[in-house]
Amino acid sequence: MEESKNTKYQRAKKRVEEIKGFYIHAAVYTVINAFILLNIYLQTDNFWKWPHFITLFAWGIGLFFHGSKVFGFNPFLSKDWEEKQIQKFMEEDKEEMKKYK
Repeated sequence: MEESKNTKYQRAKKRVEEIKGFYIHAAVYTVINAFILLNIYLQTDNFWKWPHFITLFAWGIGLFFHGSKVFGFNPFLSKDWEEKQIQKFMEEDKEEMKKYK
């Protein structure tokens, strides 16, 4: 069955919005963290302390996962893993159904 142009357009538009959302998130991350670190740098003599970088680090983890979702990169659960699990559960279901016939 061929998809309609409208469905393809809507899916493409959603994808563009996801990418745009990630870029906005990355820009806000950069601006806010630069502001925070600049303020810390200007107000302290000992800039290189771990507590000064907690926001940068923690938010960076969130940004990484946001990017992973948007760009389809999953270092932990790949598409191959997902397909294998689907096949496994389908086989289990098939075996379960044979028991009841």
